Amino acid sequence: MESSATTMALRATSSSSSSSSSSSSFFSIPPTQKPQSLPFKLQPFRFKRHQSLKCIQSPPSDPNPLSQTTPKNPTFSCSAATLSPSPTADLAPSKLHRLVSEFQSLTEPIDRVKRLLHYASLLPPLPDSGRVDANRVMGCTAQVWLEAEMDQDGKMRFAADSDSEITRGFCSCLVSVLDGAAPEEVLAVKTDDLAALNVGLPGAQRSRVNTWHNVLVSMHKKTKALMAELQGKPPFEAFPSLVITADGIQAKGSYAEAQARYLFPDEAKVVELVNVLKEKKIGVVAHFYMDPEVQGILTAAKKHWPHIHISDSLVMADSALKMAKDGCEFITVLGVDFMSENVRAILDQAGFQKVGVYRMSNERIGCSLADAASSPSYMSYLENASRSPQSLHVVYINTSLETKAYAHELVPTITCTSSNVVQTILQAFSQVPDLNVWYGPDSYMGANIRVLLEQMTKMTDEEIAEIHPAHNRDSIRSLLPRLHHYQDGTCIVHHLFGNEVVNRINEMYCDAFLTAHLEVPGEMFALAMEAKRRGMGVVGSTQNILDFIKQRVQEALDRNVNDHLQFVLGTESGMVTSIVALVRSLLGSAKSGGAKINVEIVFPVSLDSMTSTSSNSSSGLNPIKVGDVILPVIPGVASGEGCSIHGGCASCPYMKMNSLSSLLKVCYHLPDETDNAISAYEAARFKLQTPNGRSVADVGCEPILHMRHFQASKKLSEKLVFQICNPSSNGKSLSIS
Repeated sequence: MESSATTMALRATSSSSSSSSSSSSFFSIPPTQKPQSLPFKLQPFRFKRHQSLKCIQSPPSDPNPLSQTTPKNPTFSCSAATLSPSPTADLAPSKLHRLVSEFQSLTEPIDRVKRLLHYASLLPPLPDSGRVDANRVMGCTAQVWLEAEMDQDGKMRFAADSDSEITRGFCSCLVSVLDGAAPEEVLAVKTDDLAALNVGLPGAQRSRVNTWHNVLVSMHKKTKALMAELQGKPPFEAFPSLVITADGIQAKGSYAEAQARYLFPDEAKVVELVNVLKEKKIGVVAHFYMDPEVQGILTAAKKHWPHIHISDSLVMADSALKMAKDGCEFITVLGVDFMSENVRAILDQAGFQKVGVYRMSNERIGCSLADAASSPSYMSYLENASRSPQSLHVVYINTSLETKAYAHELVPTITCTSSNVVQTILQAFSQVPDLNVWYGPDSYMGANIRVLLEQMTKMTDEEIAEIHPAHNRDSIRSLLPRLHHYQDGTCIVHHLFGNEVVNRINEMYCDAFLTAHLEVPGEMFALAMEAKRRGMGVVGSTQNILDFIKQRVQEALDRNVNDHLQFVLGTESGMVTSIVALVRSLLGSAKSGGAKINVEIVFPVSLDSMTSTSSNSSSGLNPIKVGDVILPVIPGVASGEGCSIHGGCASCPYMKMNSLSSLLKVCYHLPDETDNAISAYEAARFKLQTPNGRSVADVGCEPILHMRHFQASKKLSEKLVFQICNPSSNGKSLSIS
């Protein structure tokens, strides 16, 4: 059932790795111990319903969430706390020790399943008052409910139930181990400690094994919450979010309200844009990270004019080429400058020199990553690479054409995206013996790729072969010393997902679905990787994130039971427009009268990231202007939500320079043949030459064409391999076959 991408869900190093490893050894089973059958008895505990725990992720009790308002103070926080050691501190470890021994003694998978079903028969059923949405455990194939209380002796009491007998068996085992345990005992049990309890379910049902992990994570969350409540700790504020249903959208928090404002665009503006696009045969390619107002208008306009495409940077140039082939005379690019450069160069390479390409500002639309790749330190990094034998430069596509050209003359270069970078690197190592790979410029992505490969050394050869058939543990170990990454380049947006945001996610949203771009810092990467291992997360490109959300929502619809899915959006918030459109389409296509599915998109907002600059702001600050765009916020503390021109709310200020007014201005002035009113908006062709006297546009396109060859054939082109083995050949133009 798991794809090769899912197989990449390896054990991620997190801030709690040391405690995890110590607890794993603590729960290890001596080989000489004899297995025992049914070593302990489940004791039903009468829950006080008026004290039932309410979690941050729980959907409103009202079946219509659109009628709800967000409470100012959540019921509890999930912050960690420490209680005095229990005199029975070995109780839970002892129970788990015996349970693991019991399952290990059953060598046949069918016997383990039978034992699991026996445990299911021992689990007292929850009454209807406990089988409510507030007690649902997210991420399980079946419906699972979990209740938690702390009794008068300070011990944790758990009760659980499921509509699946196998899942009831999982719950029964966990409840039997942790019910009546001290809070610190509950938190000492890690998901890694459950690995030995694999009951050998066939491949089609392997996702059920995630129940062990997801129920345990929910137990941890509820335990931390009760500990914090007992100690009187103030609750964390929930992140802003959007709740999407078949009936509409509810925004929770002022930042989410701002995101939601343009999800239902002004029809008059849509008609105005469509008319001018049709009249002048203008195509539009836009990045996922556009402002919600622009994306909302474009999404609605696409229903009336097909030559509009919103995607990641890789597909933008492909879409522009298709529009040119379909007769568009102009292409408007809503993105940063390197994206319009790529579109211009690709159209020229394909013979569409007469198709005009236009940006959305008369000023430079920069990118922190692209800037890092054009710095003197990055050129020094490449000069070092050029002195190493058999070197390949793998450069992130989010760089300028000029950077690609200069780099390619120093070191043979291939571009990559966040979705194909791992496969590109693995294929290169398999195809060129003793290769050195130099990745850049994104430092976080480079570090995360190394972590991924290091964790692959802990996998079996069979698991590694599912990711790349030419590799095994020995080959992965041997390539690690020859993998290099640049140390000083970051995206200002993904840089925000650091320690503060990760701590809040870990405490309040540990049981939610976590999504993270490969460019996020290591803390967020580790958290998302751990979630991915449980089937609760994705790490990859913007398209990978969109596909993951689509898959999970579709699975919920197929189950046809009421559900609340919560996704933490670990990338630029501009993606919300595409996510909302996707989710609403899925929910709208479901059968009428079916289950009610709520999908919540959470925006991890840094608390110290913004201050309002609106004219009616009490701070009296003036609005900040970047290009043609007025930014309503600047850095500094105010209400606790929002963006900053240096990031802080996962919102790229450069992308926000692509406004609707700029798009309309460009469209109305096309063709720009008389007054040159928008000449500064045109994506100019590169007339510069490289140090070897070649055209920057020609040389800069070669790494992109190398990547296109790899995508089509899954191999490096013969020309690129020749360039690697004969680096002096880079001074000559090579066509890509």
